[in-house]
Amino acid sequence: MFEKPAYKTLVLGVGNTLMSDEGVGVHVIERLLAGFVIPEEVQVLDGGVLGMDLLYYLEGIENLLLIDTVETRKEPGTIIRLENDEVPAFLSMKISPHQVGVPDMLAASRLMDLYPKRIVLWGIQPEWLDMGLDVSPLVESKIDILVHNVVAQLKDWGHAVTP
Repeated sequence: MFEKPAYKTLVLGVGNTLMSDEGVGVHVIERLLAGFVIPEEVQVLDGGVLGMDLLYYLEGIENLLLIDTVETRKEPGTIIRLENDEVPAFLSMKISPHQVGVPDMLAASRLMDLYPKRIVLWGIQPEWLDMGLDVSPLVESKIDILVHNVVAQLKDWGHAVTP
């Protein structure tokens, strides 16, 4: 019988890579995996636009680290960090169809007693949300900062992440 590995932390990049800046969460995940050794108790996942289908991955998770494009009503390229109950409340301001699934996934995880003890969202205000595979130059210039922030958060949670 297949047994799911015991992960303590889930790093989840979400977004639609077909809509330019909307895919920033996925791009951060790709760069994180390419540049760092992630300890075995941390699962790093490209969640794309899966929404509720991601609920399975929350089982046994203590820490959830989300990376996504967010509507901050601030200047494009503004990076934002939210924690715990701020995350689902903030994501209720949707800028794309996949965000319907993320707050719903978090609400369902509460009902199923799967809600992580700690949730952090690292997000960025998009510049472009047009159809296209490339992120805007402005958002591209912030991806390494987001990766650094994700690594720092993992270290704060006690995970040994190395280049």
